Amino acid sequence: MKGLAGRRALVTGGSSGIGQAIAVRLGEEGVDVAINYVGRPEGALATKEAIENGVARCMEQLATTGTKAVLVAADVSDADQVRAMFGEVTERFGGIDILINNAGIQIVGDTDALDVADFDKVLAVNLRGSFLCAQQAIRGWLDADRPGSIVNVSSVHQVIPKPRFVGYSVSKGGMANLTRTLALEYAGRGIRVNGIGPGATVTPINRAWVDDPVKRAMVEAHIPMRRAGDASEMAAAAAFLCSDDAAYVTGQTLFVDGGLTLYPSFETSWSSE
Repeated sequence: MKGLAGRRALVTGGSSGIGQAIAVRLGEEGVDVAINYVGRPEGALATKEAIENGVARCMEQLATTGTKAVLVAADVSDADQVRAMFGEVTERFGGIDILINNAGIQIVGDTDALDVADFDKVLAVNLRGSFLCAQQAIRGWLDADRPGSIVNVSSVHQVIPKPRFVGYSVSKGGMANLTRTLALEYAGRGIRVNGIGPGATVTPINRAWVDDPVKRAMVEAHIPMRRAGDASEMAAAAAFLCSDDAAYVTGQTLFVDGGLTLYPSFETSWSSE
């Protein structure tokens, strides 16, 4: 895509799923990529191994693109770690041109029984983390008097309520307005801020339904295109928004959802005929 070759990007949560796909796609477009990852605080062995395997796969795929890739560990909800991460990436790359705010978690539970700490944890990673990373990126671009591009990986659930995932829904709703607010505030300084809103996507975080034919059929029945998306399709949308092909686009969330945000229950008439 136009204008991506030779640029430098930081992708948070880049060890698996959509983040990994975006990192690889940017590498294929000639972008040097810093891949952020973090283990869960409880340090479960299975989770640690999954993260390490994801990082290894991502690095291996990026190596084939011929671009430079580095790993940076940081908990994006921690301001000190985010500051240190940006310092490390600046030291390695000389700065960045693109930030992909992809790191995110979700915790399921009935809202009336949800532990407040779990609600706070989801918002801390998904929303506070995006703010902290955006703040550091913008500071760097303003100090250097350079343009930059941020893509926030949101979700269809920034507009579609998701019962039993209240923290996730609230965090993605906040991300929508973070995108719009930053876009308006810094448009005159050459900084573009956009988002993508993935629908149901085949990623490790969705294994509960992806690997179950019955559950997958139930999920896909709600999607007008009758299929789940692939992480590479999300990556293509993100790459477009980072590129000069989208030079006049800011403050937008591009939903990549097979039509899920089109109120699919109205696919057949039931209310006005």
